[in-house]
Amino acid sequence: MTTDWGPVIVAVILFILLSPGLLFQLPARARIIEFGNMYTSGISILVHSIIFFAILTILVIAVGIHVRAG
Repeated sequence: MTTDWGPVIVAVILFILLSPGLLFQLPARARIIEFGNMYTSGISILVHSIIFFAILTILVIAVGIHVRAG
């Protein structure tokens, strides 16, 4: 029996990279986008969640990233 770690690895990497305020924040407080400001807001969390879901779906389902272990 093998385990597919692809979706887990992709989700963890995207979660880290798409945390609002870490690399960028969309929308930001004063502008449309700010880089590395380490602040967040409710609407920013919603936008980053939608981006996360879209990229995760594309990578896991459409591209089919699989990492087999076991």
